Amino acid sequence: MSISARLNEYLTDNKVDYELVPHPHSFSSLSSAIAANIPPSKLAKAVILEDHEGRRVMAVLPANHKVSLRALGDKLNRDLRLIEEKEVYEMFGDCQKGAIPSLGEVYNLEAVYDDLLIEAKEIYFEAGDHNTLVHLSREDFIKLIKDAKHLRFSHESIH
Repeated sequence: MSISARLNEYLTDNKVDYELVPHPHSFSSLSSAIAANIPPSKLAKAVILEDHEGRRVMAVLPANHKVSLRALGDKLNRDLRLIEEKEVYEMFGDCQKGAIPSLGEVYNLEAVYDDLLIEAKEIYFEAGDHNTLVHLSREDFIKLIKDAKHLRFSHESIH
């Protein structure tokens, strides 16, 4: 598969330069970073949440971090929960299960990005399979997420 069709079209339409980075098969964003030999802090992972009114939001944070549902919910003034994996698979039909590209707009999802991602000179994220990452410059990543919310809502996770 390599890159999701929707993601490829979105990046092309937005005139963003990107590189596909192949890596050995992985099962999580953190293991993708390790397999691709990149710092986990530079890999943006997506977590899909739902609020008390059924509205979904994509939270995007570094691969070595975990979402603080309370902190994010407080900042958005919403009660948030993780959605079931099965529901996530249905939302990203052009991707392999669990390999979610970290750009909410591609999938018509509200997105919120952890400010820590903006600190990296370059960003990587899942391309839609478990063997490929998309690599963007910091400037191009910021261009793509300029209309989204930016907050601090994660904490480093020890693995």
